[in-house]
Amino acid sequence: MNLNDPKLTAYALDELDEPERSAMSRAVAESAEAQRFVDEIRGLASALKSEFAAEIEKEPPVLSSGSESALELAQPSGRTELSRTLTDIHDDAWFWSIARPLAIAAVLALLAVVSGVAVFSLRRGNVQLAQGELVRLPAISSKPADVEGEFQMPMEVSPPPATTSSSKPPLAAGAPAKAVNGVATKSSSLGYALNKTLAHPVSPEEAFRDIRQRASEFNTTTYDHIGENPFLDAKSNPLSTFSIDVDTASYSNLRRFINTGSLPPKDAVRVEEMINYFTYDYSQPSDGRPFAVHLDVASCPWETSHRLVRIGLKGKEIATDKRGPSNLVFLLDVSGSMMPPERLPLVKQAMRLLVEKLTENDRVAIVVYAGGPGLALPSTTGDHKEQILEALENLQAGGSTNGAEGIQLAYQIAADNFIKGGVNRVILATDGDFNVGVTNQGDLIRLIEEKAKSGVFLSVLGVGTDNLKDSTMQKLADKGNGNYAFLDSLDEARKVLVQQMNGTLVTIAKDVKIQVEFNPARVASYRLIGYEKRMLRKEDFNNDKVDAGEIGAGRTVTALYEVVPVGALSNPAASVPPVDPLKYSSDERSASTPSTSSNAMLTVKLRYKKPDGDKSELVERAVTDAGGNFGNAPVDLKFAAAVAEFGMILRDSEYKGNGTFAAVLEWAQEGKGSDATGYRAGFIELVRKAQALKKG
Repeated sequence: MNLNDPKLTAYALDELDEPERSAMSRAVAESAEAQRFVDEIRGLASALKSEFAAEIEKEPPVLSSGSESALELAQPSGRTELSRTLTDIHDDAWFWSIARPLAIAAVLALLAVVSGVAVFSLRRGNVQLAQGELVRLPAISSKPADVEGEFQMPMEVSPPPATTSSSKPPLAAGAPAKAVNGVATKSSSLGYALNKTLAHPVSPEEAFRDIRQRASEFNTTTYDHIGENPFLDAKSNPLSTFSIDVDTASYSNLRRFINTGSLPPKDAVRVEEMINYFTYDYSQPSDGRPFAVHLDVASCPWETSHRLVRIGLKGKEIATDKRGPSNLVFLLDVSGSMMPPERLPLVKQAMRLLVEKLTENDRVAIVVYAGGPGLALPSTTGDHKEQILEALENLQAGGSTNGAEGIQLAYQIAADNFIKGGVNRVILATDGDFNVGVTNQGDLIRLIEEKAKSGVFLSVLGVGTDNLKDSTMQKLADKGNGNYAFLDSLDEARKVLVQQMNGTLVTIAKDVKIQVEFNPARVASYRLIGYEKRMLRKEDFNNDKVDAGEIGAGRTVTALYEVVPVGALSNPAASVPPVDPLKYSSDERSASTPSTSSNAMLTVKLRYKKPDGDKSELVERAVTDAGGNFGNAPVDLKFAAAVAEFGMILRDSEYKGNGTFAAVLEWAQEGKGSDATGYRAGFIELVRKAQALKKG
C-alpha cells in the first residue's frame, strides 16, 4: 500500500466519507506498515489536540511586551486560521506524496504555535504575567505521573506579590483530563515525549524511546522464583505427576531480551515453555481420542551415562472450515502504561489479524478497561469487519488499571452470548499491571477460577517490557483454562492468532494430567526438566476436582525426563541423605528390593476431560529402553534437547552437565529438519546472539 497516498492520511484523521472510508479500512487492515502509519498519525494528532485544546481553554495570560503575536495566535481567530492552513496542506497531494515526513513536521510545528505560551515557557524557563506574577516551568524532566504511563510537567507557581486592585490571581496547575476507558480523550498534561516532539518532530519509536528509558528506572517487571526440579530416587519416589503446559510466553519474552542486547533474568526462563514454543512431527490420534501419546528414549547428550526420555502429545487437527462458531470477547487494557508502540498499538494490530479470519458464524465484543471498564463494541458478527475494525481503531491509552472490573464485564458479555458446543473465550491483552480495584494476585486468581466455571475459556496475551507482570498473567491463564503467550512482535501475533488460530482458540481436552511411574529395577533416579510451576501431588492425578492444563486443536506438548539408569556411574540422587526409618509404618517397601522384574523403564498415564465434561478418562502407555544413541535419535528429539539445554545454560542450571552454546548449536542444526515456518532457524540465530552476549 502507498503510504504517500493523501487518502491514507485523511483516513487516519477520520476525514473520509463512505464508501472511501470503508475501502481504506479494508486496505489498512491488510498492511501492517499502513496500520503502523495510521496509529502514528492518530496517536500524535490526538495527543496534540488534547494538549492544545486544554491550553486554549485557559484564561489567556497577559504577556510582556513583544509577546503579543504569540498571544494573537492563541485566540479563536488564530484557531480558525490554523484550521484553514491545515486543510490546505492536507489537500495538497504533491505535498504529501513528495515530503510526507516534512509535512508531518510542519503540521506539528503549526500546532505547536497554538500552545506558544507553554512551549515558550519550556524553552525559555518562565513567562511574565500581569503585575509581575511569575509562572516558572521546570526544565524537561521525567516524573512518575498521576496518570499511569505518562510523564507530566507540573507548573511551579510562585506566590504573588502584595495584592492590588488590578492584580489577577496566579495561574494554578490544572488537573489532567484522563481518557475515558481509552476511547474518548487522552490526558492533557504536557508529556515528556510530547515536548520532545514539539522541539523536533520524530517518529513514534523515537518519541517513546525516552519514555521507555525513563520508565526503566522504575522497572516493576515481576517473575516468580523457579526452584528447579531435582533428581529423585526412583525407589522412594516412583511417581512423578504434573499438569501439561501449552504456554509459550517465556520463549518470546527471552527472545525479546536477547534481541535487545541482554540476557534474560533466570526466573524469566521456563524451559517447558521454550520447548513447547515449537511444534513437533508427532502423528495424529487414530483411536478416536482427542490426542495421541508418543514415547521415545535416547542417550542424554549433556550427560552420556544418563538417558533422555521424551513424552509427546499431539492434538487432533481441526480444519478451519470445520471449526465451530466462536463467541469471542477482546478484553483490552487501555491504561496509560499501554501507550508505547509495543503495547496497545501492537495489540490493535494483532486483533486486526484475528478479525480478518473470522466469519459470519463468529461473534466479537470488545471490552476495555483503564480506571474502569467500558464496552467499546457490543457482540458483533464476524462479517461486520468494518465495524469491528473501526472500534479497534478508536482505542486510545490513558488512565490507571482496574483489570478486575474489566474481567467481570468481559465474562458477563461472553456469558450473555454463550454458544453451546462452540468456542467461548475471553482474550485478555495487557502488561498485567492491575493497580486499581482488585489488585491482589490471589484475589484476581480466585476471580478467574470462579469465572472459569462458566465454560468460558481464557487466552492471555502479554505485552510490554519494564512493567510486565509475567507472574500474574501466567497464573490467570492457568486458572482460566487457557494459554499465555507474549507478543514481542507482529510476527508473533500472527503465529499465535493466525497460524495457530485453532490451537489457541479451540480446546479439545481440558485438565490434562500426566503421571509417570518409574520402574526402580531399571531406573535409579530421574528429573523432570521444567514444569516446576505445574507439579502436582500424586494424589491429584485421580482427583477430578484438581485443575490442570488444556490442549488445543493440532497443538503438540512435549516433556523431557533425564533418567539415571541402574548401574550408572553418576547418580545425583545418591548424594541426598535418606530419611530416618519410620516407626509406625508396617507396609513400607524394602529400600533394597525392586518391586518388579519387568523390562519396562516406565509407564505413562494420562487423564483428561472433554471440554464440556466433568469426568476424566484414562490413557496408559509403557516404554522399554532399547539403548538408542542420541546420534541416531529422531530430529525432533535432538531439537527439543537443544532447546532444553539452551534454557538450562541461560538459567546457569546445576543440571546443565557438559552442555555448551556450541553443543546446542550442533544439536539444533541436526534437529532443524524441514523447518517450514523458519522458527527453528530463528532459534539457531538466537543461540548465536546469546553466545555473543555471554562472551561480551
